[in-house]
Amino acid sequence: MGKYIFKRILISIPIIIGITIITFYLLNVVPGDPVVLMMKEHISPDVLERVKNEMHLNDPIYIRYFKFMGDLLHGNLGRSYKLNRNVTDLLLEAFPNTVVLSIAAIIIAWGIGIPAGIISAIKQYSFIDNFFMGFTLLGVSMPIFWSALIMQYIFGLKLNLLPISGFSGPQYVILPAIVLGWSSAASIARLTRSSLLEVIRTDYIRTARAKGLKERQVVFYHALKNAMLPVVTVMAIQVAGLLSGAVITESVFGIPGIGRVCVNAIQNRDMPLLQGSVIFTVGLVIIGNLVADIAYSYLDPRIRYD
Repeated sequence: MGKYIFKRILISIPIIIGITIITFYLLNVVPGDPVVLMMKEHISPDVLERVKNEMHLNDPIYIRYFKFMGDLLHGNLGRSYKLNRNVTDLLLEAFPNTVVLSIAAIIIAWGIGIPAGIISAIKQYSFIDNFFMGFTLLGVSMPIFWSALIMQYIFGLKLNLLPISGFSGPQYVILPAIVLGWSSAASIARLTRSSLLEVIRTDYIRTARAKGLKERQVVFYHALKNAMLPVVTVMAIQVAGLLSGAVITESVFGIPGIGRVCVNAIQNRDMPLLQGSVIFTVGLVIIGNLVADIAYSYLDPRIRYD
């Protein structure tokens, strides 16, 4: 098992390097002068040139990339042009808020999505199946920003039950968690249903039924474990995506998380902060995929032996 995990980590290294090259190059060829942005207007050419030299912005792009990678290996993602603060500190300050929102959304998504998918598969073509699939289709089809605005309008403005902006208490988590969780639950429910229906039709499930096992044992002890393989992939990617910052949701609800930091960096053309946010996001996605691979090996022992 340790060898399998080590192998997966080695495979991730060239992916990370490739993404850092692409990200660094694209963000550094975007039109605009970061020094002018940082110091506003009325800056003399001499001062402009001196500041550029101090920030190494006049160096060739490959030299700046190697300097960036050297800092990255020491945990330094650079310094924000706009806020004049360490990017790592800014991301670590915002990350706990994103974690709280992500955990709440994951509880809703998994708590609704997996049971709904199992029940729909067992009760295929029934009223319950049609209801759950219609509900999940609505969640998948509706854009997150639109469902967020509807939730704010109904529960915040009309019913005055929940706050619609900010992040200073448990009640502020409910609406954004429902918005994120509903969208994620819809994908999980539909995938769980289709995967379980496919597994139920296999020969070993027929054999289990022929042995006289109860339907509950057949579904939960034999079929569900194999049916969860593709679902685990989606779940791991969803977790990584949520932890890396639900950009739209955090912006609509005014949550000071990673997504909000990324949006502010784009609006301010703050390249070090945006670059750090992208690298941070990529790292979380790769970790999520690694967790999914490890979960595969436990759900299906054949993967370990291969």
